[in-house]
Amino acid sequence: MKAKTTLWDAAEHLKTKEDMAAYLAGAFEDGDAALIAAALGDIARAQGMTKIAKRTGLGRESLYKTLSREGNPELATVLKVFHSVGLKLKAVPA
Repeated sequence: MKAKTTLWDAAEHLKTKEDMAAYLAGAFEDGDAALIAAALGDIARAQGMTKIAKRTGLGRESLYKTLSREGNPELATVLKVFHSVGLKLKAVPA
């Protein structure tokens, strides 16, 4: 008998700003730039990539690509997306 599985999508579980902040905090703790970009992409998808593209003035397709594990977003893009999803990027002592 085969086990039935379903694809898990983080974007479906990111409902509140607190959920999003905790998700990103975990990605930052890992320290992997690709994981951070992908986590930010999951958050953007949770809010609607078309909406985020309009808010940032960036192309929807390029955001999908840039905010993936294979992407390498510029800091300006990261800051625009943070602002558009209602989060702040903040430095704390290590």
